[in-house]
Amino acid sequence: MRIFILLSRIPYPLEKGDKLRAFHQIKELSKHNEIILCALNPVSNIDKQKAFSSLQPYCRSINFLDLPLYGRLVNVVRAFFSSLPLQSGYFYNYRAAREIRRLIKEYNPDHIYCQLIRTSEYLKNIPITKTIDYQDVFSYGMKRRILKSNFFLRPFIKLEFNRLSNYEAQVFDLFDHHTIISVPDRDLIPHVDRNRIRVVLNGVDHEFFKPQQKEKKADVVFTGNMAYPPNVDAAVFLAKEIMPLVWKSNPQATLLLAGASPDHRVTALKSDKVQVSGWMDDIREAYATSRVFIAPMRLGTGLQNKLLEAMSMKLPTITTPLANNALNALENMEILVGEDAVTLAEHIVSLLNDQDLYTLIAENGHQFVLKNYNWTEATRQLEDLINSDPNQ
Repeated sequence: MRIFILLSRIPYPLEKGDKLRAFHQIKELSKHNEIILCALNPVSNIDKQKAFSSLQPYCRSINFLDLPLYGRLVNVVRAFFSSLPLQSGYFYNYRAAREIRRLIKEYNPDHIYCQLIRTSEYLKNIPITKTIDYQDVFSYGMKRRILKSNFFLRPFIKLEFNRLSNYEAQVFDLFDHHTIISVPDRDLIPHVDRNRIRVVLNGVDHEFFKPQQKEKKADVVFTGNMAYPPNVDAAVFLAKEIMPLVWKSNPQATLLLAGASPDHRVTALKSDKVQVSGWMDDIREAYATSRVFIAPMRLGTGLQNKLLEAMSMKLPTITTPLANNALNALENMEILVGEDAVTLAEHIVSLLNDQDLYTLIAENGHQFVLKNYNWTEATRQLEDLINSDPNQ
């Protein structure tokens, strides 16, 4: 089958969850299908040649469509005075739309697969069987940000929440098939037929993220794109509310915040006990040189890839109910879960001080992700859906 894949970002480097999911799905789908890749590019500092080389083994055709800054700003303003979500306007470009239609006409694909509702405006009125990967519930993620936003931004976030909620329901009927990353996310999609959405899990590259024996330089680590609001919130929560409780009993404990593009609120957390790494060429170094992983997520939706990576590298892992609801690991056996700073700090201290508990959570968590999360099986389910009759 010839599959036309439309993405809102170039899926390389793999520092964001949507890029990671897209890259591995392309890699797996290419084993039995011909891939025509079309990726929007809203940034100017990406190494497109390196991205092209990384994707070339899996695609017949690779097309990167730049979205100029001026056009993005104009289209956000246009979206503001329409009913579109602002981020849909941000990613929409008339020239890109013409090129996408041209590519579809040239390659005449059997199926179109697009990732995130940001791309759905490009595919209206195209009479080819289509699948949309919601991946996350953007509207609910925005809803969680309302109360934590400042006074001036709150009206815009409320507006975006309402528009996203309406848009997520509207685009449902434009597509023949629908996928999402977890059951909790599926149940939040505001459409009466949301049970038709197929849950397609993420995986983890177990050969890449495998246990390493290295000198431990940090006691606690949190990783992720440090410009992403839910990660920024988690980093600040960890450094300012959780770790001070840890330091009461373990005063020498150190924290590593590792990930690309740290927000100014993250860089401000640097101290003699808190390291902010910024971009790392190999994120495995952060996992391998740390003792305990924690993802104290309070915002956002979807499955946290960082949890899969840490557990695959056999780090004992701590998170919140918000994140574990999507992961579905067994509490106190495969993962430790806490909702407030006191409980999360107690979990960190327990793992640092109790070797038996440390070994139990690390080993069971490792076996959990080996058994339940791999890209080959997850993408097979996606491929089966793409090949199925949309009328059944």
